[in-house]
Amino acid sequence: MSQDKSREFLHSGNDKDKFKFFFKATLLQQVNDLLQNIYEHLKSATALVCELEESIKPIQKEIEELQGKIRNMEHVEEISLQVQQLKKKLAWSWVYDVDKQLVEQNAKIGILKDRIPACQAKIDMQLSVLEELKERISKKKAQIACMMEKTSEVRRMKDELQQMLSMATKEKLELEEEYGRKTNHVQKMVKRVRFLEQQVQDIHEQHVQSTQAEESEIEEKVKELQHEIDAANSTLTRLKEEESALLESINMGSSEIGRIGNEIEEFEKKRREIAHSIRELHQHQTNKITAFGGDRVINLLRAIERHQQRFKKPPVGPVGAHLSLINGDTWARAVENAVGRLFNAFIVTNHKDALVLRGCAREANYNHLQILIYDFSRPRLNIPPHMLPQTSHPTTLSVLHTENHIVFNVLVDVGDAERLVLVRDYNAGKAVAFEQRILNLKEVYTLDGYKMFSRGSVQTTLPPNKKLRSGRLCSSFDDQITDLQRDESNINEEAQLRKRRKRDAEESMQGLQGHLRSVKRRRQDAERDLMAKKLTLQDVQNSYVAEASSSAASNVDELHQEISKVCEEMQEKEVLLEKLRIRMNEAEMKANELKVSFENLCESAKGDIDAFDKSENDLITLEQALLDEESKKVHYEGLMNNKVLSLIKEAEAHFQELEKDRLENCKKASIICPEAEIEALGGCNGSTPEQLSAQLTRLSQRLRHESQRYSESIDDLRMLCEKKERKIRRKQQTYQAFREKLNACEQALNLRWSKFQRNATLLKRQLTWQFNGHLRKKGISGQIKISYEEKTLSVEVKMPQDASSSTVRDTRGLSGGERSFSTLCFALALHEMTEAPFRAMDEFDVFMDAVSRKISLDTLVDFALAQGSQWVFITPHDVSMVKQGERVKKQHMAAPRS
Repeated sequence: MSQDKSREFLHSGNDKDKFKFFFKATLLQQVNDLLQNIYEHLKSATALVCELEESIKPIQKEIEELQGKIRNMEHVEEISLQVQQLKKKLAWSWVYDVDKQLVEQNAKIGILKDRIPACQAKIDMQLSVLEELKERISKKKAQIACMMEKTSEVRRMKDELQQMLSMATKEKLELEEEYGRKTNHVQKMVKRVRFLEQQVQDIHEQHVQSTQAEESEIEEKVKELQHEIDAANSTLTRLKEEESALLESINMGSSEIGRIGNEIEEFEKKRREIAHSIRELHQHQTNKITAFGGDRVINLLRAIERHQQRFKKPPVGPVGAHLSLINGDTWARAVENAVGRLFNAFIVTNHKDALVLRGCAREANYNHLQILIYDFSRPRLNIPPHMLPQTSHPTTLSVLHTENHIVFNVLVDVGDAERLVLVRDYNAGKAVAFEQRILNLKEVYTLDGYKMFSRGSVQTTLPPNKKLRSGRLCSSFDDQITDLQRDESNINEEAQLRKRRKRDAEESMQGLQGHLRSVKRRRQDAERDLMAKKLTLQDVQNSYVAEASSSAASNVDELHQEISKVCEEMQEKEVLLEKLRIRMNEAEMKANELKVSFENLCESAKGDIDAFDKSENDLITLEQALLDEESKKVHYEGLMNNKVLSLIKEAEAHFQELEKDRLENCKKASIICPEAEIEALGGCNGSTPEQLSAQLTRLSQRLRHESQRYSESIDDLRMLCEKKERKIRRKQQTYQAFREKLNACEQALNLRWSKFQRNATLLKRQLTWQFNGHLRKKGISGQIKISYEEKTLSVEVKMPQDASSSTVRDTRGLSGGERSFSTLCFALALHEMTEAPFRAMDEFDVFMDAVSRKISLDTLVDFALAQGSQWVFITPHDVSMVKQGERVKKQHMAAPRS
């Protein structure tokens, strides 16, 4: 405590500086700094431990994923065990099925054997009828033999006459034919003579006419006619070109009319489809179930209600009726495109219920009903997040809501709805399906109907289905109906526009056709005119040729010679015709005579022949009856052999094959597992091999599907998981030890803080007490106010002259001596609260009066002796008043030289 320090302390008006002096003098500053340093170290150590613990969290996450894989693999092992059990049941179900078939086949053989006596009785009856018919036929044949002896001579004569009559008739016909041929030949000769005579006459007439015309006039006329023909040719060519151009225009107009007609038909077809869709939507508004099968599904539900006692569990369906969209109808069309094929389906719990439902569908006239077989007892599936596509886009399952867990499970197991991702446009779908390589992604569907998927390295994009207009899961159909009505109105306007265009084209076509008819008439007139001119020219040329060939008149003599020759041949042919006529009359007379003789013979033998014919007819009837009875006997024998005995043989052979199959199936099943094991498993529970095979197929497919997801074995996964757990367990134990030590340090620090705060409070009280104790020696009282929160210290002193007053003055209001004494008391109070081997005070009494100085010296010496530490006091004043003792040493220094 030096003079300067005292002055600085007493004259300082800053309470914070006084507090720092006090805090540092009592060593609280040092302790506080140590505790703060320890707190910072603990904080950094805690942060380091937290960082270390964060560093092992990825491994912990990997362990959790491995544990999830292990659980899934254990599930796969359970499925594999079920598959093995199903294989065992299937093996023995074939044995039990063959046993059932053996019982049925044995009953069938018994029924077939019961048919043998009845068939044999019918065969015996037919044999007796055949014997009777054979006896009657033998008697009838003997009677006919006697009658044949009587009528054989008559028949011989009748045959001879009949043969002679036929020969005479044939000869007569041959002669008539020969006569006809000769007559025709004569008539041709007569025509030839007439033609030759006419030709001679024509030659004479041409010769007379040709002499009346001049050669020069004919040539002039030919030239004029040729010019007229050329002009007519050019006119005809022009008309033909015009006609061709009109025909081409008409063809183009016809094709345009046909194209417009096709467009009108397309618009009408679209209008009918839209009208049908509007009617369906109105029907869906009335009853939403009709959206998933129409009126047929209503009839089917009624049939199911009538036959509900036949079902083990009531069918669930249609699937679409149990679904609804979440957050509006935005994804309705995409969901329809993704899983719409399942909306009309019904779900049953087993194959028997499926057959009953198929019968109900036939009763309701609902053909091709989609039936799904699913186990109703399975709980609602819980899909882990790591098995879903890791994308921000929604899946089909996430936008659908259903209260029925069976429908939810079917959407997952059958429709793979959790793996179908929905996007808004084509570009987003292309990025998700082909560029991002997202796990657990099967297909991507866009709002406008595109479907995208990749299988290996092959990327496939399917265009929208044009027939799919909107989703059937929409909450309201009003917007769709409005859109369809607007489309229908637009289509009607387009159709009317096409019809107007068609009418205009048809009117234009009619004008072109009228023009074409006019041109065609003019062309025909030009052709007729040209043809007339050509004929006129030809006639002129022929007349010119006739004049040049006037020398042909010499051929008339040759024609006369030919006429005379033909007349001679005609006379010869007429003589031959007369001879043929005579032979014809003779043949006709002979045939008439033979015919009369034959008729007389037939009349005489008619009675015998009729009796013979009757006997023959009776014989034929009996033989026919015999054939019928034999055919019946053969039928019954064939029935016995083919329908009874052969069936019995086939049934017995099939029975033996079944026994053989049973032995083979039993042998194979015994190799797989003993029958006792199947009985321990509860048997086949009445399931058929087909049902077990279908169930085994489903489980095998699911097993393959689940097995393909993880390439590692479960043992490798367990070893890897244990290895990581061992690796992380050591770190966890180390970090836990660190955490425990830090907690212990923190608890110790908190304990020290509490002790520090308690000591600081006690030191504050002790300082006030010690300060007052030292002030009382001079009759002064005072108070020291310390605030650790605000870090302030204030000293207040109450002088004796102020006892009657309540005024407390600050140390700056005291005199120099009072302030020095107060400072000394404050310093002694601090000295009493601290431990130090050496203490020194320099010029501590320079501002005190004699009384205060004496009191201060006595106080300091007594305090030093009481404390027992070594003190050094330096003062310029007289210290003779201090008594020297064993523990008090005084050292007086000479005054410095002037």
